[in-house]
Amino acid sequence: MDTSSSESLTPAQQELYDWLSDYIGTHHHSPSIRQMMQAMGLRSPAPVQSRLRHLQQKGWITWQEGQARTLQLIGGLVSGIPVLGAVAAGGLVQTFDDVQERLDLNSILETQGLFALTVNGDSMVDAYIADGDVVLMEPVQEPSCLRNGTVVSAMVPGSGTTLKHFHRKGSRVRLEAANSAYEPIELEADQVHIQGKLLAVWRQV
Repeated sequence: MDTSSSESLTPAQQELYDWLSDYIGTHHHSPSIRQMMQAMGLRSPAPVQSRLRHLQQKGWITWQEGQARTLQLIGGLVSGIPVLGAVAAGGLVQTFDDVQERLDLNSILETQGLFALTVNGDSMVDAYIADGDVVLMEPVQEPSCLRNGTVVSAMVPGSGTTLKHFHRKGSRVRLEAANSAYEPIELEADQVHIQGKLLAVWRQV
């Protein structure tokens, strides 16, 4: 919902909404009722809860009453994906409705020169990169500063491009797969152009 089509706010409601917008934009999670009380100069939670109810009714926020940190602004003012708790890959763990943080992808997506490649093949499966995955790559300005073991996309003129672990020793570069079925590729450093280093892996399931 776009807040431009939402109902107008009273001065008190606008004051709280503006403060919430600033707070969430800075801290990337919603504040507690007590923090809202202090910010508004109130001694009781009732006026804050009343304003929150009105903000929700008018289409400016979503909120589960009694759970302040479930509050979210409507209209795209809060970026990121909510982190709802933990999930076990072994036994069971308790999950929480209290959303306290968000997974912010903007810092990744706004990386200068970011580009994506679709993975073809299984040479990196032991690095949890599978055939059909999309890898997000950050351009490498100074290949000499790359740490050994970094996953890179490397172009070998006349041979093509490959996704491998990068290792350098002296004037030689070794491009190493994460699959024992593949032999390392060893070349002179000046024969290898490093296009980018791995930033993230996207897998459609």
